[in-house]
Amino acid sequence: MSIQAPRGFNDILPGEQYGWRDSYRWQRLEETFREVARLYGYQELRPPMVEYVELFIHGVGATTDIVTKEMFNITPRGDDPDPRRMAMRPEFTAGLVRAYLENGLYNSPQPTKLFAYGPAFRYENVQKGRFRGFHQLDVEVFGAQDPAVDAEVIKLGLDVVARLGLTGLVVSVNSIGCPNCRPRYRSALQNHFRPHLGELCEDCRTRFDKNPLRLIDCKKDAAHPAQQTAPVGLDYLCDDCRSHWEGLLGHLEAMGIPYQIDTRIVRGLDYYTKTVFEVLHPKLGAQSTLWGGGRYDGLIEVVGGKPTPGVGFGMGMERVLMVLEEEGLTAPFEGRPRLDAFVVTLGDAARPVGLRLLYELRAAGLSADIDYLGRSMKAQMKYAGKQNSRFVVILGEDEVQRGVASVKHMDEGTQESVPLDQIISHLRRAEP
Repeated sequence: MSIQAPRGFNDILPGEQYGWRDSYRWQRLEETFREVARLYGYQELRPPMVEYVELFIHGVGATTDIVTKEMFNITPRGDDPDPRRMAMRPEFTAGLVRAYLENGLYNSPQPTKLFAYGPAFRYENVQKGRFRGFHQLDVEVFGAQDPAVDAEVIKLGLDVVARLGLTGLVVSVNSIGCPNCRPRYRSALQNHFRPHLGELCEDCRTRFDKNPLRLIDCKKDAAHPAQQTAPVGLDYLCDDCRSHWEGLLGHLEAMGIPYQIDTRIVRGLDYYTKTVFEVLHPKLGAQSTLWGGGRYDGLIEVVGGKPTPGVGFGMGMERVLMVLEEEGLTAPFEGRPRLDAFVVTLGDAARPVGLRLLYELRAAGLSADIDYLGRSMKAQMKYAGKQNSRFVVILGEDEVQRGVASVKHMDEGTQESVPLDQIISHLRRAEP
């Protein structure tokens, strides 16, 4: 029997000693994301972790690495009344589009602004910042073509990490055009790379006919001269895409968001149109992209809906937390929840009284705990300290007979006798 987690999957554990895997840090990041999303007018949608494979084939793209190499597929049993193959979600956008259509969210006032977060799965090589089981914060906007929305989703992500103190990020943007102007660019790329095809990696040779835009962001051939001199997609934009691109840059400048134009960003999914962006931090090395996204104006139609514009991003939680740790940004995670009271009991007569008091404290909204291992008083006090308890409520047989308890303020080191029926009000008065 293996006692190790599968390769590429991580336990998220309670305790500062676990660094970026400390569950309190995860909670803090999730709370910050939810709060910023709420301020921006986004609503939560929780899609299932499993979707039918064809959703990703049609939505993400049949030739993408996700579909051809990385999905965790589930083959139904022979007696399953639904024989269609399913997959653990490799990303959020396709599932949110499916939920938007299936549940008729397009009938609500538009645009529809959604956020989601949780685990996703890709069968890929494990390295720093890249896991097979990972987590994303995701936002999507359906039904708005305005480039101001593209700028908004970029700003939303920046606001989330700024609240945690993270700076020094690089916002890289590009436009990959639309179905009207992209064919010319595809043709120009193929004409440029065709004489060098035999010199490129196997993936690039496969992409040459099916997805030539991926030729310019291949990491294996990054140093090849053909990549350095490849045609630039911005030179091939139609008037509509050019106007949208200039509008995006204008909004970023108006918001005071520094950016760089990176014409090699195409993103790895087929559904992107016009705006694509990545937010990077150099601390992660090869996996420096903390989050990325863009516009996908044709995706909803491909999945089966009416033509509807869309834009969004997926942010890697592991990567954000790793960078925060490497930057020493622990302040947002300090002040972790403390236990309000730990009840110490001594003797058989005190035990039932202590248990009753424990549940009265919890019912009153105070966090409280008690010893379950039969420790000595000294050991119980030591354990209460490790639990970071504000107060220790001490009950011995003598205190029970007198109807009182000794309450010790752990931070101040003071101790006083308090009637049992006044314990709750006493602790509340002493709350910081």
